[in-house]
Amino acid sequence: MNRADIKEGLLRALRTPRAASSDFDLNPDVVLPAERKLRMAGVLVAVMIAPDGPRVVLTKRSSALKHHPGQIAFPGGKVDDGDADPIAAALREAQEEIGLPPENVEVLGTLPGHETVTSFDVVPVLGMIRADFEPRPEPGEVDEVFTVPLAHVMDPSLYSIQHRRWRGQRRYYFTVPYGPYYIWGATARILRGLAERMPE
Repeated sequence: MNRADIKEGLLRALRTPRAASSDFDLNPDVVLPAERKLRMAGVLVAVMIAPDGPRVVLTKRSSALKHHPGQIAFPGGKVDDGDADPIAAALREAQEEIGLPPENVEVLGTLPGHETVTSFDVVPVLGMIRADFEPRPEPGEVDEVFTVPLAHVMDPSLYSIQHRRWRGQRRYYFTVPYGPYYIWGATARILRGLAERMPE
């Protein structure tokens, strides 16, 4: 599959209507307050073309971080005052976190938002990396930058539902492990949402 075919498949996925997702999709008993205020964030779902096929760039967060230490995540973060929108935030954070220049990303579009348990409305920004780059993990925030095959995370059969205790309740979530990497929670849910849209 060449770059043009991969790009067309991703664009078709973006054109497929789908509702927004949340960390509570598998937990219908959770009642969310109607007056809750969500903070906007953007994450970059970056697809790169490698010799063995398309791959998605992910990070392993620093174990020293206060929030979500050691978890697998997309590059990204909250929308700052200087950001025009979640796309700008995702590109800025990707440059800061992994050294990916914004001009090296062809933004294809955005997926529906994803609400997290930490009260963020996360906008996944789908893009393709234009040329090879050398990842530079941001010290203190990112322990590792790695990639997973797009085919792996686009295969719904590789996802499973697991659970753990959170705030005294059993919380269910998607996982899609890859090698030593335990991809779960919002990252897995966003990837599964994309997988559900991808053409056969």
